[in-house]
Amino acid sequence: MPIHNADIADVFDEIADCLEIDGANPFRVRAYRNAARTVRGLGVELRDLVAQDDDLTRLPGIGKDLAAKIQEILVRGTAQALEKLRARIPPTLTEILKIPNLGPKRVRVLFQELKIQTLEQLREAAQKGDIRQLPGFGAQTERHILEAVEARATKAKRIKLAVARSYVDSLIDYLKKVPGVEQVVAAGSYRRCQETVGDLDILVTARQDSPVMARFVQYDEVKEILSQGRTRSSVVLVSGLQVDLRRVEQASFGAALQYFTGSQAHNIAIRRMGIQRGLKINEYGVFRLDQRVAGATEESVYRALGLPYIPPELRESRGEIEAAGRQGLPKLIELSDIKGDLHVHTNATDGRFALKEMALAAADRGLQYIAITDHSDQLKVAGGLTPSQLRRQLDEIDRLNEELPGITILKGIEAEILKDGRLDLPEKIAAELDLVIGSVHSHFALPLPKQTERILRAMDHPHFTILAHPTGRLIDERDPYAVDMGRIIAKARERGCYLELNASPKRLDLLDIYCQVAREEGVRVAINSDAHGIDDFDNLIYGVGQARRGWLGRDDVLNTRDLAELRRLLKDALVPPAAGKTPLGKPSTQTV
Repeated sequence: MPIHNADIADVFDEIADCLEIDGANPFRVRAYRNAARTVRGLGVELRDLVAQDDDLTRLPGIGKDLAAKIQEILVRGTAQALEKLRARIPPTLTEILKIPNLGPKRVRVLFQELKIQTLEQLREAAQKGDIRQLPGFGAQTERHILEAVEARATKAKRIKLAVARSYVDSLIDYLKKVPGVEQVVAAGSYRRCQETVGDLDILVTARQDSPVMARFVQYDEVKEILSQGRTRSSVVLVSGLQVDLRRVEQASFGAALQYFTGSQAHNIAIRRMGIQRGLKINEYGVFRLDQRVAGATEESVYRALGLPYIPPELRESRGEIEAAGRQGLPKLIELSDIKGDLHVHTNATDGRFALKEMALAAADRGLQYIAITDHSDQLKVAGGLTPSQLRRQLDEIDRLNEELPGITILKGIEAEILKDGRLDLPEKIAAELDLVIGSVHSHFALPLPKQTERILRAMDHPHFTILAHPTGRLIDERDPYAVDMGRIIAKARERGCYLELNASPKRLDLLDIYCQVAREEGVRVAINSDAHGIDDFDNLIYGVGQARRGWLGRDDVLNTRDLAELRRLLKDALVPPAAGKTPLGKPSTQTV
């Protein structure tokens, strides 16, 4: 059974989780975390590198020990190191570690003092009031734990889009090689570029004699066969992803693709339009009485309703049908429109590569510019730069800009937005930077009014350029903090600064609905990778998918501009401090 990079990364992450709970050396934990991130971000499957006898130790953060473990996982599906840890630490504890406010020390206390090993046991203990009795917990923490566990229990199992992609691509490549197969397309939420994927629908057209259905259930990653038929089969992969394969006639392919792409709300509206025109629309085609009048292509389905083609990412019944009817659909952004990346980290803080390596990797991907935005001093956990370290980095950027052809490195920083709204930014250096990204990495639990005012105040800083990952959410790990995004977007419009759409698959933040609001308000969005490694630039495709879901076109995105126009737009975001405002890089007596 093929082992994917995501499977190897999951093993390393679980080892790191177990080591943290066990109180192991933080450097050892970090090594596994970094290895997981490296593996997950690779653009090529590790099993292919091993088959080519490639040296895995050339990969960042992968030494001989981890390279050996990768080869072990590829053979056995797991690692002996993980099995040994599981013998001491129940593997279910790693699920508890994903609950907000429960770090490894607290999970260890829960396990040792209350014998809690599962989420259900954690819920029962919180309901009975046992957790608040433990040192360092209290009633409020107990309540937050209970709310998080109950919220997690109600969520359907879904996997991140980027993780799903590795499994889907392999399966589609496999199906395309089956004799007689003509077309293979993934539909559903995957095709609409939703942030997470539940079940997956794949459509195929094939010759009558094609063994595609039999080959599908024989795929070596199939864990369970749910059903098998001539035109439809359903399986569960070892990854937990349920896949339905539907074999359709060419004459119905477009109608079936439109139907199974969804969303349900979009399809209901489309069918209602058909009824008003005397048409019946289903997965087999568009019919007037018993005669099929369209259905071979998706374009023909929409054309039968007097509509232009509606891109899959827009099909959420959020005004796209009305806009199509008045010829008002936006020309959505494409990955090829992205000219640069304005949020990039190096190993000067928590990145994994040197500045020059990141620049060369970006150039290899066709980017014209990148902004180096390592963390500011206050974010100690990420090794934030002191003013003197930032000064040395700026000097290095000057040297590299003279040396490297084909790419320009912009000077930036990811400055912490402090609890009181001040920006952690060295005032003497601020004027030398091309851009300043402001970010929230702490105090996520502030009430909505305080969190909102905190960010609004930071945006008043005269050098504030871009608000990074504006809601702070981590998909399936951390909910967005409470913030009034309507006021944030209005402030960005008033202030003339920009919002980030963070393309990291674990963030995809801005949410699509806020992208749409930003577009309507005339606020430009920067699609950034937040790259911490050279392969993270490849995540820009997920940011583009999210931007398309948010109706963004090329003109709505900051980093689709060439360098000269970008520099002008960055300068436009610089404004003098508002009258009566405290300089926000300095201590203030005000509180939020």
